Amino acid sequence: MFLRTESFKEFIRFYPIVSIIIGINLGLWLLTEFLPIPIFQVLRDLGLGHNGLISYNQEYWRLFTAIFFHFGLMHTIFNSFSLVLFGPALERLLGKAKFFVVYVIAGLVGNIATLWLGSPYVIHAGASGAVFGLFGVYVFIVVFRKHILDYQSTQIIVVITIIALIMTFLRPNINEYAHIFGFIGGFALAPALLNKYRSKSNWI
Repeated sequence: MFLRTESFKEFIRFYPIVSIIIGINLGLWLLTEFLPIPIFQVLRDLGLGHNGLISYNQEYWRLFTAIFFHFGLMHTIFNSFSLVLFGPALERLLGKAKFFVVYVIAGLVGNIATLWLGSPYVIHAGASGAVFGLFGVYVFIVVFRKHILDYQSTQIIVVITIIALIMTFLRPNINEYAHIFGFIGGFALAPALLNKYRSKSNWI
């Protein structure tokens, strides 16, 4: 389920939403951090989450755009790699539209929580809240729709989720609000998303 055996072209064809999101993540890093072109720096400044500017200047678009911007190459690669591992199975199960909805809404929930609970001086970015939203859907499946998953996949999900949640509070410079509330957002959306699901035999 989490082992990828597709070629690059097959991956893009089978999982277009995951591929597009990863392309956006890497493309924005390339344009706004790797290339020293002023107009792209302006784009980055407008896209990062900034609690003060969201609250006082009503720049609410940042709650959405911050999902796709990252701080540095390793941050970009880590979140994109997590999406490569855990995104395809859910895109296959939920369908393209529902997968995109849960990804974006979980990311928004995490960023809104960061706005409400964090300091006005907090600047944040990254897909972590959205990725944790995927974990939330998986955990809902493990608890309430366990017949969808095989035993090995269930064990992997439980272990990875526990490790990810523990690391949220151990690693420095982590947006705990985005992780926790992104997870809650995905978990809360799962019942509606899974009202019509495919059998585990259709998971790739």
